[in-house]
Amino acid sequence: MKDKGWKYIGNEGEFRLEQPELNSYLYFPLVNEAGMMSAISPNLHGELTSGHNTFLLEPISVESLHNSKAARNFWLHIEEYGAWSVTGNSARQNAELFSDSKERTYIDAGFLWHSLTRENEKLGLKAETISFVPVTDEKIELMQVRLTNTGTKTLKFTPTAAIPLYGRSADDLRDHRHVTSLLHRIFTSAYGIEVQPALSFDERGHRVNKVTYGVLGADAAGHAPLGFFPITEDFIGEGGAYDWPKAVAKNLPISEKSGAALEGYEAVGALRFASTELQPGESASYVVAMIISDDRLDSERYATTYLSAQRFEELLNQNQAYWRQKLDTISFHSADTKQDLWMKWVTLQPILRRLYGNSFLPYHDYGRGGRGWRDLWQDCLALMVMEPAEVRYLLLNNYAGVRMDGSNATIIGNKPGEFVADRNNIPRVWMDHGAWPLLTTLLYVHQSGDLDFVLQPQVYFRDSFVKRCHERDLSWSPEQGNRLLTKDGREYQGTILEHILLQNVVPFFNVGENGNIKLEGADWNDGLDLAPARGESVAFTAFYASNLMELSELLLHLREGRGCDAVEIAEEIAVLLDTLSEPLNYDSISDKHALLNRYYDSIIPVVSGKKQQLDIEKVAADLRRKAEWCIEHLRRNEWIVNKEGYAWYNGYYNNDAKRVEGDYPEGVRMTLTGQVFSIMGGVATHEQVAQITAAVDRYLKDENIGYRLNSRFGGIQQNLGRAFGFAFGHKENGAMFSHMTVMYANALYKRGFVAQGKQVLDSVYRLSTNFERSRMYPGIPEYINERGRGMYPYLTGSASWLLLTQLTEVYGVKGYYGDLQLEPKLVKSEFNEAGEASVETLFADRMFKIVYSNPQHADYGQYRVASVQLDGQPLPLTSKDKECLISRSILEALPKQGVHRIDITLAM
Repeated sequence: MKDKGWKYIGNEGEFRLEQPELNSYLYFPLVNEAGMMSAISPNLHGELTSGHNTFLLEPISVESLHNSKAARNFWLHIEEYGAWSVTGNSARQNAELFSDSKERTYIDAGFLWHSLTRENEKLGLKAETISFVPVTDEKIELMQVRLTNTGTKTLKFTPTAAIPLYGRSADDLRDHRHVTSLLHRIFTSAYGIEVQPALSFDERGHRVNKVTYGVLGADAAGHAPLGFFPITEDFIGEGGAYDWPKAVAKNLPISEKSGAALEGYEAVGALRFASTELQPGESASYVVAMIISDDRLDSERYATTYLSAQRFEELLNQNQAYWRQKLDTISFHSADTKQDLWMKWVTLQPILRRLYGNSFLPYHDYGRGGRGWRDLWQDCLALMVMEPAEVRYLLLNNYAGVRMDGSNATIIGNKPGEFVADRNNIPRVWMDHGAWPLLTTLLYVHQSGDLDFVLQPQVYFRDSFVKRCHERDLSWSPEQGNRLLTKDGREYQGTILEHILLQNVVPFFNVGENGNIKLEGADWNDGLDLAPARGESVAFTAFYASNLMELSELLLHLREGRGCDAVEIAEEIAVLLDTLSEPLNYDSISDKHALLNRYYDSIIPVVSGKKQQLDIEKVAADLRRKAEWCIEHLRRNEWIVNKEGYAWYNGYYNNDAKRVEGDYPEGVRMTLTGQVFSIMGGVATHEQVAQITAAVDRYLKDENIGYRLNSRFGGIQQNLGRAFGFAFGHKENGAMFSHMTVMYANALYKRGFVAQGKQVLDSVYRLSTNFERSRMYPGIPEYINERGRGMYPYLTGSASWLLLTQLTEVYGVKGYYGDLQLEPKLVKSEFNEAGEASVETLFADRMFKIVYSNPQHADYGQYRVASVQLDGQPLPLTSKDKECLISRSILEALPKQGVHRIDITLAM
């Protein structure tokens, strides 16, 4: 594919985009583990925050990127010219944006730094502005401006940095914006300006505030500014604006020096530096720091630590090394090196979502920080192969959010294991939430071999909502805390296995009148939120069915691998394992509801605390019976054949209990979700999978935007969900929603439909990297809209799924209860000219380079595993033709240092 838009520079994933300001809605993330979260656009617009209530720059949405003038800026007042902005954010430069005399600009970006270069041939001036967030334990963004005289005459200018200091909660953007400026206490020091509002004036109440927002700066040698313009109205002047401030346009003298204390106004970090002369070829540079601190700033310490050209270079190198090391834990090497580099950016995205949550980037202008329940588990999928050291701890703590009724907390705290009751007292249950933890936990168990994890004890979450939020327990009060108690007042703990059982067995009985699991508040698609009474999710009934089967197999492996003969559970839960006492007629919906209600009543307001030991084989058989009933039910009742002869699985019932897919007067209705989980979970037979792919290609595939999430339903569907109020081809209504598209590919690979799966993955890559249409930097977006634009970049669970699919399915590198299983599903075109494809990844706490050699250039389905070598030594083949298994004991005998090589020869 011919490159358009950005182009890679070198082999580390760095890229360049010429004239970036001619593209709207672009932004780039800058972040660190200390909690500084930044977004930066080609003209250095964006936001800068450490949380919902602590924004240094003004909170923005994507429209603000081109409509608001309040951005990072660095100005020069040039003799015989006037005001000029290194970022292009001036009224004069904007007026020339589409003219032939426009300045030459380009951005370079890498992991995780951003550089803007602007060249003005008439002025003989080149400005390079590098921005990044250092990997220190402080909330700080650094910006270095390097100015070079590229002309033949002496260049004389007066520099002024200008960073607007919003300095408060996002809630104050339109609610008491002026009143909260009256709280501002503004101070100047030798190196800059800081704002410490007297009170926090937000939803937390009127509390004394300690958080301070600062802008400090110095020249390359560390010399402080001459003085400052701390108050916005003084800086921009009457009739002025941030894109044409009077203080710069008229080169006004400074209004304040070090030691000033002001209050009650909007603030700006406007730092005036000494006038400078540059001879032809000479350069000058300045470093500006934007800081959020828990208290007043020690400006001298910050100056020593950050504000010089030497320190900037050292910290930038440290930053680049840090992110390179983190991302080098997994890398792919195929015939398409550009796609391999693109995957590096995809690999970054799960880390970004861990750090940002689903907020604090311009498209993600909703929420208040933190992550949702679903995100906790899906992000761990990628972290397991990138940051495995913390995964066990994260998983264990996540289970503390499970309620005893099988639902879970809806508000997730910032710390692992921190859950709180619903902020707005609105009870809601997403029916899919119970399905994801087992999938993630199984991946962990297979990767690590840590079967003991599922036997670890953990508490349960408790609040006033009971019976899956259908009722409230008025005897509960917040003073009791958010832990489930026993009759004698102790915190109740059950094993992780018990938590998993509840999450998957309770939904089995919680069915609608068509026999599928109730949709409740919604499933993974939050837009299906208007069918709480009679809606059903057929798609996730398939997911839960496969979970029950997987759980049954896990129990048998516990018996064989750990010698467990019994499962210990709370005595109340035993009724849900009905075949061990009084087998239920699963065709009877009323019987299912009656049993579930008996269970609910037994756990309110507390549990007994008593445990039962149940035979592990009988429990496994019970779960298998439930799974088999679901599968048979779906195959018998939800398989659709339409009048054109295409066939697929229905995905949903609406709030009138009517099937939503099939032939309708408005046209054929179909959802991709209904196909993904029926394929992935083994509900669809091999023959049905082939029919499904034909139907998907017929009704959902669109060459311009990829695989649509659904076909056009027509109308707003008030009995199904708000998603259908969106314009068709946007977001959850018919866009290419990356999450489900990638899961569709994953499902196809799992079932051996490799060519079809590869076609799906290729479409995601092609659409995302077609800059002429997608207008996005490297990575996978949340969705592709009707015009082909990539929307909501960086923070999407689809990145975890794409990374996982590429590693475990395409390259076939996965764990099997701790052993390393290698089962490549690479197609012929993915091998290079030498017939090789490889991946470097972590496994068993060691780095491996796994090299597949395909000297005959055979396609998938033609080759078999012929031989395996570890660090040059042959290993015996222990599995089927298409795969091999390497014992964990062999891997753990290897040194942890260095990269170990596994060579696999494929032959026809």
